[in-house]
Amino acid sequence: MTASDGTVRVAGAGSEPRTRVGGGWIALFATAWLGVWMAQLTPVQLLLPLQVEVHVDSGRWVDSVVAFGVISAIAGAAALLAFPLTGALSDRTTSRFGRRRPWIAVGAVVFAVGLAVLGLQDGLVGVGVWWTVSIVGFCILSAALTACISDQVPVLQRGFVSSWISAPQAIGLILGVLLATTLFTGQLLGYSAMAILLVVLVLPFLILVPDARLDPADRPPMTLAALIEGFWVSPRRHPDFGWTLAGRILVNIGNALGTSLLLYFLMFGLNDANAEDDLLMLIVIYTVFVVIASIVCGRLSDRLARRRVFVLLSSVIQAFAALLLAFLPQLDATMVAAGLLGAGYGCFLSVDQALATQVLPDPASRGKDLGIMNIATAVPQAVAPLVGAGIVWSLGGFPVLFLASAVFALLGALAVSRVRSVR
Repeated sequence: MTASDGTVRVAGAGSEPRTRVGGGWIALFATAWLGVWMAQLTPVQLLLPLQVEVHVDSGRWVDSVVAFGVISAIAGAAALLAFPLTGALSDRTTSRFGRRRPWIAVGAVVFAVGLAVLGLQDGLVGVGVWWTVSIVGFCILSAALTACISDQVPVLQRGFVSSWISAPQAIGLILGVLLATTLFTGQLLGYSAMAILLVVLVLPFLILVPDARLDPADRPPMTLAALIEGFWVSPRRHPDFGWTLAGRILVNIGNALGTSLLLYFLMFGLNDANAEDDLLMLIVIYTVFVVIASIVCGRLSDRLARRRVFVLLSSVIQAFAALLLAFLPQLDATMVAAGLLGAGYGCFLSVDQALATQVLPDPASRGKDLGIMNIATAVPQAVAPLVGAGIVWSLGGFPVLFLASAVFALLGALAVSRVRSVR
């Protein structure tokens, strides 16, 4: 039942949604995620590396990657705490505005302020501090948005709705980079534009979409001990949650290793004189296949009521793409690999998200448990540049990097194959 303040009152914390969400809900949800991904990926792919590069002038490309990797790793460590903690707090929020809506608002503000101040920094310490603040805001915001799927979307619509998390990720990357290199050039203007666009694109979902309102009688214990205890989900008691989490960690490590150093692979692995232009072409190819695969596979997995086979297939496709990069280090093969990586990862993003919502241990702690799942996406991406640079520098170059990517993807497929409660 919708209240006069735009919230949806829920009789119990464990109730499952039955009514399908409409096109308007999905459009606002996708728009919010477009803002989130533009604000997160544009700094990762463009603004932050350039900002770090200014302060690292050693003449060795690996030093810039290591500095960038250290900053990303620090932010990733903060995400380890921010994702499950804020998810757990949103599970316990009894505000008249709803459970998730206050955290969407707080996350957007923290994220936007972090980005705006980051644009003013001229030292690596300041960059590290304010990028970490930005990532904490990203964690708060994305944990609350992700929980809206379990709160409001019925099971057999979650594959398609989850695709509208992954499709905007690909579009946001290209759109953000284009805006930052054409209209909003320069460090301060680039970061400020991403901060403003984040707020503008999240605001319609925040204002117009009703939110689940938790009855105080159904609120889980609000104690420090309960919060800390909730961070541990026993894989023995909840094996499908454990296997899904392990699969997500492994596949995301594999994908991050295969994509995070592509520019350096073009420049130093292929000696490509047009590396920056070719990287943009690879991003476009990757993006097109991510969007198509995420929407098609998400919808198809709903209709067939199957998740596991799609996740398995997507992991194997990503492994094959990484092997192609390892054994055929040529530009043409790299373009084919970009398409395969995009297709595999797009399918994985949408269907694995739907799978994750079906293996949660307790409906009353959806936000916290999905926050733990989100760690498995964000942290591998944060540490991949540092780990990847170490592999290339010390273990035999780019072929070893891509072999490692393939191994992690295949191990992820093996983990997901152990899930039993979801077809």
